[in-house]
Parts: sequence; structure tokens; C-alpha cells
Amino acid sequence: MIITRTPFRISFAGGGTDLRSFYRNEPGAVVSTAINEYMYIIVNKRFTNAIRVSYYAKTEIVDSVDEVRHPLVREALKLVGINRGIEIASVADVHAGAGLGSSGSFTVGLLNALYAYKGILKSAEELAREACHIEIDILGEPVGKQDQYIAAYGGFRYFQFNPDESVTTEPIIWSAEHKEELIQNLLLLYTGDIHETRSILQELKEKTQQPNNMASLSKMRDMAIELKDQLNSNAAASIFGGTLDRGWQLKKELVSGISNDKIDECYERALNAGALGGKVLGAGGGGFLLLYCPKSKQTMVRKALSDLPALEFSFEPEGSKIIHVI
Repeated sequence: MIITRTPFRISFAGGGTDLRSFYRNEPGAVVSTAINEYMYIIVNKRFTNAIRVSYYAKTEIVDSVDEVRHPLVREALKLVGINRGIEIASVADVHAGAGLGSSGSFTVGLLNALYAYKGILKSAEELAREACHIEIDILGEPVGKQDQYIAAYGGFRYFQFNPDESVTTEPIIWSAEHKEELIQNLLLLYTGDIHETRSILQELKEKTQQPNNMASLSKMRDMAIELKDQLNSNAAASIFGGTLDRGWQLKKELVSGISNDKIDECYERALNAGALGGKVLGAGGGGFLLLYCPKSKQTMVRKALSDLPALEFSFEPEGSKIIHVI
């Protein structure tokens, strides 16, 4: 039996520029961090040749890989070269559709577990690259690369997505004191399930293909580069308030479905109560609202948004890892 643990993520700047429709013309860039909420993948040998897959409330038992209905599992099995006698199950700290990059974490963790099952150890770069290949190239999902890469690498990192399909990454070199200050000043509040994730992502992908939107996307990319440079110069955590707000306003101009009346109203309440900026994570339309709010104002913000459940979290320094082998 193999068990892998793969972190979810929050992104701070540059989201959307990790889409191929943008970075094939000019490099994209993202600053993001892994957090201590995880996707667990369990892989075990079956005593028969059947393939059993369990995820959320569903279970599949099939005789061949081609019969597996879960597309990520099916294509990962094909890629790794496993075609019979295996059981796969997933357990997540936070359900899918919350904006924390669960699909990328699932694919990276699954590949890590399947390769370990075959006695093969893959690097973070290999896991991320193959996860992107499955989601983007094989399945044609309208997603970018940042989720797979931060899930594989972990930590607090800067990623650059290049026109030649390569990805360069570097850790953010920032003092532990400022990182702790940032953690203390971030709030993660749940606005509700996302119902139209794929359509929102598809709209974003289409918008990145339109020349008149390139300037806004380039600004979003430049914000990620600027944030990386500021953090590496040991800037104070307070810069996150304005950065999050500017990025959120730019993204709302690009994609109609990324926000709605409820989200706009919640965000306005947060700002009026003392938050300095924020954004909805992931595709938008629901999921988690990330706020930068000085600790002295958090009681007021939590009171103003008392209808939204809060998720306590911290940064995760490691990416996908094997935590159990029998």
C-alpha cells in the first residue's frame, strides 16, 4: 500500500498568465504558496485483476483501464503503465470546487502514488510536467500550470511559464518574521460551492486569446514579478493588501463569471470592516475568499462576514510526498 499527501494552494498574483493561450506569446508568472490542507491518494494491490477506484461518494469496479470513468485516473494509469489489479482511493481535507487547486493536487498525488507503486521515484518537475500533460494536452481541460507545479514543489514560490513550455521556479526568500506576519494577517472564508468552474475557466482561456486583453494579463504577470522582487527584498507583509485588490479588479474585468452579487457584497463588507484587499481563489464564482486584514481589524471583519465559515491554515514547505509504504 502506498499513500501520498499533496498540498492544496493559494495564489497571490499572476493567475491566468499560466494558461498556454497567454504564455505561448510571452512568459507568464505566478506567486503562490502551498498550504497545510491536503489531498491523500491511497494505492493498493487487489487480489483480482479488476481496477477499483473510489472518490468522494463514487466507486468504480472495472475490468480494463479504458472502462475507468474518472478521466484523471484513467489517463494516469495509462501514462504510468498500470492496467490491472489495483485499488485507488482519494481523501481530501477540502472538497473539490473550493478554489484551492484540488484537481492539480489530485493528479500530482496520483502520479506520485502510482509511480511509487511501481518502485519509481519521480522528481517534482517530472510530476508537475506529467500532470499538466494529462490535464491540458490529453484531456483538453481549460486550465493553467500553476496548480500542478505548486502541488509538486510545495513552499512559497515564484513560477515563470515560458513560450517553449518550460517552467522555471525559485523559492521566495523572505524572512520568517514577515511570513509569520502574513499568516497572521490572512483570512480564508468560504463563500459557497462553485457551480460553473469549467465555463469560467473556458471564458478565461478564450479571453487570453483576444489581443485586446493582453495588456491586462501582462499587468497581472508584472504584478507577480513585482511581488516576487519586493518579497526577496524583505518587504513588509502589508504590500499584500494592495496587490490582492489590484489583481482581483483586473481579473473581474476579464471574466464575467468570476464574481457575482454575493461575492461583491461580501468583499465590500470586508473592506468596510478593515480588510485591505483580497480575491476569490481559483476559477471564482464561489469557493474561498482570501483577505489580507491586519490582525487588529480581524474581529470586525469576521463579525461582518459571520455567515462565511473560516478555514484556519498555514504555509506548507513541502510538495507531494509519500507518507506511507507497506
